[in-house]
Amino acid sequence: QVQLVESGGGLVQPGGSLRLSCAASGFTFSTSDMRWYRQAPGKEREFVASINWLGNARNYGDSVKGRFTISRDNAKNTLYLQMSSLKPEDTAVYYCHRFPDLWGQGTQVTVSE
Repeated sequence: QVQLVESGGGLVQPGGSLRLSCAASGFTFSTSDMRWYRQAPGKEREFVASINWLGNARNYGDSVKGRFTISRDNAKNTLYLQMSSLKPEDTAVYYCHRFPDLWGQGTQVTVSE
């Protein structure tokens, strides 16, 4: 079955860190460019980060540059998002994505006191 399954979300205080994971199955993950998106309540889905299949080219949304790091382990078919210096405005459901139309179910990240 072709699918993406995110995990690692939760409640964290401002300034804290979380690492999200996305387990891929049913397709050749090692040759797939991957992305993270997020969607906050009442807002449109927002691009967070992307990584090419080799793992040597990364791009970030302006709102997360310098705080988030995208990475991958092709041997484990897993995509990661390391999030640091978290802010309340980072609160959202985070999704991993393989272009053009494969999405995970999302994992909730809440940044609050």
